[in-house]
Amino acid sequence: MCRSIKPLRLPDRPATEQEIQEAALQYVRKVSGYRKPSKVNEETFQRAVNDVAEATRKMLEILSPIKAPINKEGESNV
Repeated sequence: MCRSIKPLRLPDRPATEQEIQEAALQYVRKVSGYRKPSKVNEETFQRAVNDVAEATRKMLEILSPIKAPINKEGESNV
């Protein structure tokens, strides 16, 4: 859907708050069709960004961690 949204579930580190907020903003921009909403829609737009960010945080906390790929020597590639 939106190529600038990158995976946040990483094997070597948790997503930062900034990465979560940026992904939420990109998602809401794409779905709403607004790059920057008008004054009348600004509050609703920001609420949607916050809701998506919160849902993303919760999901990332609940999902099981990704295991780092193992190389042929049996060591983690991370």
